[in-house]
Formats: sequence, C-alpha cells, structure tokens
Amino acid sequence: MRTPFRSSLGRGVLGVVATGALVFSLAACASTSDSESNNTAPTHPVNQTREPGPGESMLPEASIPDLSNGVDTQVAVDASFVEALTSLGLTPGVVGTATFTDGTFAFPITGGNVDYYGPDSDVRPYVQGEIDHDGSGLSLTSADGTVVELTDFRIDPGESKLYGTVTANGTVAAEDAYLFNLYGGTLKPLEVVDGNAVLEGTTVHVSPAAASLLNETFGTDAVQDEMLVGVAKITAATE
Repeated sequence: MRTPFRSSLGRGVLGVVATGALVFSLAACASTSDSESNNTAPTHPVNQTREPGPGESMLPEASIPDLSNGVDTQVAVDASFVEALTSLGLTPGVVGTATFTDGTFAFPITGGNVDYYGPDSDVRPYVQGEIDHDGSGLSLTSADGTVVELTDFRIDPGESKLYGTVTANGTVAAEDAYLFNLYGGTLKPLEVVDGNAVLEGTTVHVSPAAASLLNETFGTDAVQDEMLVGVAKITAATE
C-alpha cells in the first residue's frame, strides 16, 4: 500500500523547523569542508575496520542476537531534503507498514542482529550486525506518474550503508541495492529506554548509486550524491 503525504510532509517538517523544534546533530561534526557545508556525509574513521590486538577483549558491551521483536528505525527528515523533492516535482509516500508522523519516517524492524562494542572500545566498526525492515519503505512519484519504491531496507552498521529493493512502476529494478550512506560521527552512546536499546544521531545521506538511479529514472541531474536525508534513531527490543 502506498500512501502519499506530500502536503503533510511540507507543513509538518518545514513548520517544525521554522519553530526550532526539530534540531539535528550535524553541529557535532561541523567543519569548514565543502562536503559538509553542502549537507554531504563527511569522512569519519568511526567505522574503519580494526581487529582487536593480542589481549584485547572482543566481547561487545551489548548484544541482541535476534531483532525480530522490533521496534523500528526512525528518520527525522531534514528540511533540505523536502525542498529538494519539491523542486523536482516529486511526491513522496510511505509503503507497506512504514509511517510518517510529525516530520519523521518510521520503518518497523523485522529481523537481524546487533553487537555494540562502543566508541571507546578498540573494535572497529564498533556497531556490527544487520537490521532488517521487510514490508515497508518509501515511494517517489513524478508529475508524469512514474513511481519508484524503495523497500525492504537492510542496514549494515559495519559498512555504514543501507540497502533495499528498488521497484519502478511495479517492476523490480534491483534487489539489495545500495541506497543510503550512514554517517556515525554524530552517533550518541547506546541507551536503554523502557527495555529497548536506542541508538540515535546517525545522519542518513543519498548514496552515489541511488542518486544516479533517481536522476536517470526521473530525467534530471538534481539529485545530489550524499544529499542529506535526515537523522536516524534505531530502537530495538531486547526481549
């Protein structure tokens, strides 16, 4: 099921930004580099691979071997992403079990596993595993009726990438395609809230592959590589 929400997205996100209630964590990684000033994902060593040395512990601070109990991955949308979609004449929507409320997407977690070693550990990447979101996603509809759906998201925190299925006008164009980059430099320490593990602060950016695909599909060159989408909050049930 595809539910359009363009008008509510514009009012919800832009209105919240205007009142200052939607605050993002990008300031924590601000610099004078051109890439960061243009809302692109900066390079950061947080997920560079490093194996523990002799005598160093490989035990994670927290481990969830089965994520099938939920809950969800939320993305608080950045106003620049809304403006970019509007300028392209694209109407966004949610697919399946995804929701959009008060400027935030939510995609239910359906499976996977996570090990968390922590930023102060010697293990890199310090968040490892896989987080699955089957049966939900996003849609983008152009003025001429072309519909692209991005669904069944799979987050690989070790690679800092999000993959998914791409469908164009009802036909699957790619499976497990590289869609978004995840920048963990703004990730906050793991919290436990009401029995759920919460990881918040990662910024989400359009991948080079997704930018190329969307530009080709919609006949434009306006979708920027590493365009900022928003800030993610992953909430996972521990039992």
